[in-house]
Amino acid sequence: MRWFRRLVLVLIGRPIARVFTGADIIGREKLPLKGPAILAANHASHVDTILMLTLYPSKGLDRVRPAAAADYFLRGGLISWLSNTIIGIVPVARDKAGTGVDVLAPVRAALEAGDIVLIFPEGTRGDGEEMAQLKSGVARLAADVPQAPVYPIWLQGAGRVLPKGEALPVPMNCTVLVGDPLHWQGDRKAFLEELRVRLEDLKAKAPPQRWA
Repeated sequence: MRWFRRLVLVLIGRPIARVFTGADIIGREKLPLKGPAILAANHASHVDTILMLTLYPSKGLDRVRPAAAADYFLRGGLISWLSNTIIGIVPVARDKAGTGVDVLAPVRAALEAGDIVLIFPEGTRGDGEEMAQLKSGVARLAADVPQAPVYPIWLQGAGRVLPKGEALPVPMNCTVLVGDPLHWQGDRKAFLEELRVRLEDLKAKAPPQRWA
């Protein structure tokens, strides 16, 4: 079904994303085309995932998979079908965190299989203006799969296209800024701090927003 996913994202997802975000991308040449690799982006909207997927060339889409909450995206019906078939999520059972279950196992397996996994280190959607504290999961993955570079990505404006709690998007220009990759150096706290610094630096370089 890879061809079907690619077809839907290229022929439907990409035009819709362009209409509502008019997305500009700074540092496109830094996007990894082969895995294992981790895309670590800030998170303010469900638009974030579609926006990132539509930045990739059609052939590169086969390996790009967003990590997403299983309790929300696999709750049944159409949303489960879309999440599995079109978005191609790597499910994370966040409701089982702290119970002894290795909730990152599916993400680790995807990386070890050579996928490019999109992760939102904040863990949930924020307000799009200030970044929340980064969760330790991205550092754990970097430690467990050290051959996977981590690319900091700042998504500017998606939170205004479709804010948390809203159902209808509005056209607003977005900018995607891709930074240089980080590599695991052996210290989780230092890794998270460096990732935060790089994300804040990308945010500072984002141009003012405008209507799409």
